[in-house]
This record gives sequence, C-alpha cells and structure tokens, in this order.
Amino acid sequence: MVKPSAIVIGAGITGLAMARALAIKGYAVTVLERNQQATGASIRNFGMIWPIGQPEGKWYERAVRSRNIWQEISNTGVFNCDQTGSLHLAYNQQEWVVLQELYELFKTERPVTLLSPEQVLERSPAVVPQQLMGSLFSSDEAIVDPREAIAWLPSYLQERHGIEFKWGKCVSYIADNGVYVGINEQYSADLIFVCSGADFETLYPEVFGKMPITRCKLQMMRFAAQPDKWEIGPSLCGGLSLIHYKSFARASSLLLLRRQYEQELPEHVRWGVHVMVSQNSRYELTVGDSHEYGLSPDPFDKANINQLILDYLQTFARFKSNTITATWNGVYAKLTNGESHLFESPEPGVYIFNGLGGAGMTLSFGLAEEIIAGL
Repeated sequence: MVKPSAIVIGAGITGLAMARALAIKGYAVTVLERNQQATGASIRNFGMIWPIGQPEGKWYERAVRSRNIWQEISNTGVFNCDQTGSLHLAYNQQEWVVLQELYELFKTERPVTLLSPEQVLERSPAVVPQQLMGSLFSSDEAIVDPREAIAWLPSYLQERHGIEFKWGKCVSYIADNGVYVGINEQYSADLIFVCSGADFETLYPEVFGKMPITRCKLQMMRFAAQPDKWEIGPSLCGGLSLIHYKSFARASSLLLLRRQYEQELPEHVRWGVHVMVSQNSRYELTVGDSHEYGLSPDPFDKANINQLILDYLQTFARFKSNTITATWNGVYAKLTNGESHLFESPEPGVYIFNGLGGAGMTLSFGLAEEIIAGL
C-alpha cells in the first residue's frame, strides 16, 4: 500500500514539528529548507519550553504535550532537555501581590508553589537576596539548547520516522500539488505545508497581506559557561515578565503593576523588555529580551536596549561569570488578533502553519499533532 505523501517547507521548529506529526500519522514526508541548516528564530531564543506562560485550557495542554515530546526525544540521547522549572521573583509589594493572586488561580491546575525568600535561595544561588519578597515556583518548564536541538532534530526524525530532508532548496512557487525549486526542479505530494515565515510571505503575498500579522524583533545575549559547572537552578524571571505572558492576565492586580512599571521603568515598557535567564547543558546563560513590533524591523541591535536588559538583570540575578560571549537578535511572525497561531489553506492541499509568536519552542510539537489529527 502506497503511503500518502506530504511536503513541509521550512526546517525550523514549526516545520520539524509538523513533519513529525505527519510521519506519525503515516505520511511519507519530505522537508525542503532554503538554507543548509536552520538559522532563524528557532535557534535564536532561550530554548525555554514554557507552559507557565500559556493560558489555561488548550494552550496550556499543548505546551505540556510539547514539553513531553521534547523530553521523549531527549531521552534517546540526541540532545539535553532539562526540566528545571521556573522562578518568578518579587522585589516589591505589588509584584508579590500579583504572584500570590496567580498562585491562588494556578494551584489547582498547575504544579506551582509560593516560596519564601529563604526557600527561593535554597533553590537558586543566583537570586539576589536583598529586598526579595518571595517567588512563584513552577516545575513545568524545561530548557534545551536551541542551537543543539534544532541541529540534531533532523537526523533524529530521519532515522526514527523516515523523514527525508533536502537542504539548500529555495521554493519558487507552488501549483497543482507541486512545489517548484527554481525552473526545472519539482516535488509533488498529496499535502503541502508552508512552515516558514519568509516563504509564507513570498509564496502567498496576497494571503500574507490580508492577515492580522506583524513581526517581532527581540534582542538577546549569552554569558560564558559558568566556572566549576556552577548552576543557577530554575530559570529566573524578573517581575517585568508578569506583564508579558497571557497566562498572568488573570491576576486582578496586574493592571496596577503595569502602571507602576510605566512610571518607574518607562523605557523598559517602551521596548518590551522583560528579563529572563536560562542555563543550558554547557552551563552558559541566555539572557533577554526585548520586543520591537513592525513589518520591517530595524536590522541593527540597539546598545541602549541591551543595557536596559543588563541593568534590570542586576536587580534580581548574580552570577559567577558575567562575561558576554555573544549578542544577537531574532525575528518571528506575530499575530495581532490574540490568536495562538495561524493555520490557513490558500488552495486545495496546501496549508500555512505560522504565527506562533515567541512560543514556537513551547507549542509547536503539541499544536502540530492537534492540527494533523483534525485534518
């Protein structure tokens, strides 16, 4: 019996997740990637699998399912996935009020604990103790090194699921279940999935132009491996993160906290700075980030934004080594209507999967399974 076939365009996390979901459903899958390896937003992030940031219900369930898939793949030895959990830290009364409200909202739904300052410091030696009021700890969150994970996932998917990868294949157009690379190279399949922001815009500009979609640019940096394999424990989040994630919007006092930040930290709010720290298996630290929105983001990093990040970082975290080894920016597609993702069919047999915002690592695996199950 001949297997149904599918082509996935793009080997970032959304494309890899969709290829896996299709293969598990019995499709013969080919992935076409314009570069020799993934170089976009999928490797330019914290590597955080972040259920705590997703609202209750299907969003949170997708995030937990995605984390479980990351762990299943990690258990085969292809890369590390460490379920470190997360600490959201409070250094003023309003932040502490919000964290207490979130604990009451989450405690029957999620594995969360409200910690005293002493308990926080037991979990992480990197937390600044001065003026610390407490923390919300969640055990859900996990960390991968995105450079390592995205690089090794294709080999795993090829070996485990028989997925074929073709690198350096820039798609020119799609027509009649055919994908054309240049003038003479053609690939055909029963289903075609466009899972690349750049290809989406160039292959279906009329669809892109009608969608409530923009781009978000973020700035990040990496600190050197900590000496003597020193570990920070859970990922660390300053109070500014509380006004960033949708799951925290349920807290009744959040608006008061936002107004406080707008008065005390106007430049941080202006540039969407909310500072977080993750540590990978090499003991390096990833620190960020900022949020600049627009269809044509500035390609140049702003030194003042990096300084805003570093200044705020010092209020809640301290490390053995503060040596910065790399800075960069990433750009991803972001829906402006509040939806978690874009899934559209511009023509029969062709689907666009895009617009996960900054939650690609967190949602892609679970969401792809859900989408394929519903086709």
